[in-house]
Amino acid sequence: MESFIKLCKSNNLKITPQRSLIYKELVASKDHPNAEIMYKKVKKTFPAISFDTVYRTLLTFSKIGIADILALPGEPKRFDGNKKGHYHFRCIKCDNIIDINDSSNIIKIPDSISQKFDILDSKIIFEGICDKCKKVN
Repeated sequence: MESFIKLCKSNNLKITPQRSLIYKELVASKDHPNAEIMYKKVKKTFPAISFDTVYRTLLTFSKIGIADILALPGEPKRFDGNKKGHYHFRCIKCDNIIDINDSSNIIKIPDSISQKFDILDSKIIFEGICDKCKKVN
């Protein structure tokens, strides 16, 4: 919560109970929720909160650097509160997204790209079939 508070203050954002809960729910979530899922979670505590407020808050979190957006073709944006460097694996059958925290095989950015551009971030999503879906077949 310390980094959340610091980033909110440095970006002139009030630390409201709603923002704090959205942040806590996002960081606790391991399933990379979309805004609809987050809205349903937060609405349990704040029944009067609107979907738009939750969605704009998640976008603001991304803008100030405390959340990432996973934009998958044909799907609503999903949000990730895990800011430690990691990759993702998406199961093409169940749509589950799993964090891959193995830093032993960091993908190197080719020199032809890193010399030409200032790379600030990368998002790598591997796709395939997860263990649970493989067992079903």
